Amino acid sequence: MSAPVATEDRLTSDAPGPSLEERIIASCGELTADGIATSIGAMVRRGDLGHGDRLPTVRRLARSAGVSSSTIAEAWRILARHGLIETARRNGTTIRAARTEMTGRFWRVPATIPANGGPPILDLSTGTPDTDLLPTIASILSGLHADVSITSYIDRPVLEDLEIVLRAQAPFDAEAVTVLDGSLDALDRCISALVQFGDAVVVEDPTFPPILDMLERAGAEIIGVPIDAEGIVPDHLAAALSIEPVLAILQPAAHNPTGRSMSADRVDAVASLFATLAPDTWILEDHHAGRLVAGPVPSIGIHLPHRVVHIHSFSKTHGPDLRIAAVSGAAEPIAAVVDRRRLGPSWTSRLIQHVLLALLQDPATDRLVERAACDYDRRRLAIAGGLADHGIDVVSSAGLNMWVPVANEQRAVLALALAGIGVAPGAPFSVDSSAPPNHLRISLGNARSDLDRVVDAIATAATA
Repeated sequence: MSAPVATEDRLTSDAPGPSLEERIIASCGELTADGIATSIGAMVRRGDLGHGDRLPTVRRLARSAGVSSSTIAEAWRILARHGLIETARRNGTTIRAARTEMTGRFWRVPATIPANGGPPILDLSTGTPDTDLLPTIASILSGLHADVSITSYIDRPVLEDLEIVLRAQAPFDAEAVTVLDGSLDALDRCISALVQFGDAVVVEDPTFPPILDMLERAGAEIIGVPIDAEGIVPDHLAAALSIEPVLAILQPAAHNPTGRSMSADRVDAVASLFATLAPDTWILEDHHAGRLVAGPVPSIGIHLPHRVVHIHSFSKTHGPDLRIAAVSGAAEPIAAVVDRRRLGPSWTSRLIQHVLLALLQDPATDRLVERAACDYDRRRLAIAGGLADHGIDVVSSAGLNMWVPVANEQRAVLALALAGIGVAPGAPFSVDSSAPPNHLRISLGNARSDLDRVVDAIATAATA
C-alpha cells in the first residue's frame, strides 16, 4: 500500500475545522517542549497523524503557539529520539513509518528476484564477502585457553592485549580505543552521541544507505557533497562546511558504493579545509573494508587526531558473524559512546574479542586476508577492463564495490535480474533518493567465476 502524500496544506489549510497547529496547541496540557511532543505523540497513536503526514515548520508552530522556536525544536528532538518523525529537506518534517515497516533506503538495496520464475539470481547486490576467502575459526577456538571466559561485569570493556594490537593497526595515534558490535553499530552509536535534531551533517554523495537512514531518524539536516576519482571534492566541501556542520561522515578508503579511495593529496586538502573552516566539526571515518585496502590507510586523523573517530570493521576480512569493529581516535565522542553503552550491553563479548585477537596474531589468517585482497582486486580489474572495452568507464580502487554508470537505472536493474544477476540500484545511495543517479552498485563477493558473462550482461543492461 502506498504511503499518504506528505502535504502540510492538507492538514493545515484545506481540511475542514481547526488547522493542525490549532489541534496540536489545543491538546497540549502545557505549551512546553514535552507538552507539544506528547500532544503529537498522542495524535499518532490515535491515528490522527500517519506515515508521511507533514508537520508545520518550527517557525510556523512557534508563531501560532506563542513560544520560541527553540521550544519547538526541542519538541522535535524528543519526537526524533522516540522515532516518531523524520526530516528531509524536500518534504520537511514528517511522521515516520511504524517500526514494523521497512521503508528506509537500506531495504531497497538487495537484489530483485524475477517474478516470472527466471534463472536463479547471482547476487551481486549485497556487499557480503566471499565465504571462501574468510578464515575458519575452528582451530582458533580449539586453541583458546580454558580460562578466557570472564564472569565479571566490571572488567575492562576491551581486552588489554587486543587494545595494544588495535592501537598498533590504527592509522593515527588514538586518544581512546574501544570495540563495538560491527561498523553499523559503531556508526549508529556515534551518530546518537554526536547528532541532535536539526544538526547539519556532511556526507559523501553517494554514500552507504544505512548512514542516510540513521541520520534521517536522528532528525539531521543531511548535506551531500559529491566525490570524484580522488575522494570528496574540496570546493563543494568548503561550501558545505560554511554552515558549520556538527559532524562529517566520510569513507576515505574503498568508498561504498564506488570503491574509490582518497589520494594522499586529497587527504591533505580535506584536512586543511576542516582545520580552517570547521575546527569544531567532528569527523567520523567508516573504514568498512579493513585490510582489503593495501598500503597505508588514508585518514583525516593523520592531521586532526583530536577531531576524528575511525571505525575499522573486521567483517569483510575475518567474518561478518564476529560482529566486531575497532573504534579509535578522539577521546570525547568515544567516551560518550562508552558511557551510554553502560546502560545497555556494556561491552562486546570478551570471548569474541579473544577470537579476534587470535585471528589478528595468526600468520595463516594474515596470508588469507592478503589473498582475499588480491582476489578482489583481480575481479575488479577484470570487470572494469571488460566494461572499458564496451566504452563504460568505471573508477574503483579497493574493496568489494564498483559504481557503474547506466542509461536508465530501473531498466538496467530489471534487465540484469532477467539475466539472472542481482545488482543494487543507485538511488538508495544518493542523498536525494527521488532523483536516480543512473548508476548500479556491483559487489564482488559472489563474482567468483564466469566474469565475461557478467561483463556482457552489465554492458547490455547499461544501455537499456
